[in-house]
This record gives sequence, structure tokens and C-alpha cells, in this order.
Amino acid sequence: MPEASSPAASTGATGTVTPRVLSGIQPTADSFHLGNYLGALRQWVSMQDTHDAFYCVVDLHAITVEHDPALLRRRTKVAVAQLLAMGLDPDRATVFVQSHVPEHAELAWVLSCITGFGEAGRMTQFKDKSSKQGTSGTTVGLFTYPILQAADILLYTPDPGEGAHA
Repeated sequence: MPEASSPAASTGATGTVTPRVLSGIQPTADSFHLGNYLGALRQWVSMQDTHDAFYCVVDLHAITVEHDPALLRRRTKVAVAQLLAMGLDPDRATVFVQSHVPEHAELAWVLSCITGFGEAGRMTQFKDKSSKQGTSGTTVGLFTYPILQAADILLYTPDPGEGAHA
């Protein structure tokens, strides 16, 4: 999940509707690069003032491919520190590590139990990555990657009926 967004809305105490955004970034390098910043991260900083913003380091997505667990733990901590250093403010946005919220994995499991194998196999992300790695290098985690993405988004999208009662 390099960057994914879930546009939705939440209703504030004054009854105003604030758009909601969820976006995540993988901790797969020692630091973010200019492309990360220009492509997404600078928008994250500005959107924390205009949106109900949720930003996460998606470490569960990062384990779908071969990785060094100790290095991933270190990179996850560094990624959070870099997000804060570039201007994300925990008082204005929710900044978190995906694996620290068990509901991501729990909902992904439920969704995987009701998603058809054929439907999951048609997911573009899986087809692209598995064709490069071959069957011996492709994990079931990579196969269910899009299902985890769906769980990420669904967790932060409010009940569609909530807006009608605000």
C-alpha cells in the first residue's frame, strides 16, 4: 500500500462535515525519498488541517514480500519519526503503525473468508507482483494484499447512514 486514500466524511461537533482521508506508506527503505514527499507526504501535512486525517505506516503490507524482521522494525520506527519530523502533528492528525491496530488484521481475515478465490486472483497488484516473482517466490500474503487494503479503508470509512442523521 504505497499510498491509498479513503475519502469519506465525519461530522464535527458543530455539525460541519469534514472530509476524511486515510493514507499509508510502507517502511521499505531507510528513509523516504523526494518522490514520496512530492507524490504524497507534503499533501499529508496540508490535509491534516482540512481533513479528518489518518496516516499510517503500513508494516503489515510490507511483510507480504521477503523481508528482514529486525530491519523492518527499525524502518517502521524511523518512518514514524520522519513523518513527525516533516510536520505531521498528532494533535491534528492520527498517525499510527498499522500492526498496532489489531482490527486491520482481524477485518482482513473476515474479508478473506468471504472473498472468492477467483475474485482475489484477478487483483491487479497480485498479478503484477507474482508474475515478477514466480510461484515459488509469491506468498499467500501477497495474494491477500488487496484484501488487507480493503480492510484498511473500511475501518476508517464511517457508516454511510451516519451522514444522513447529522
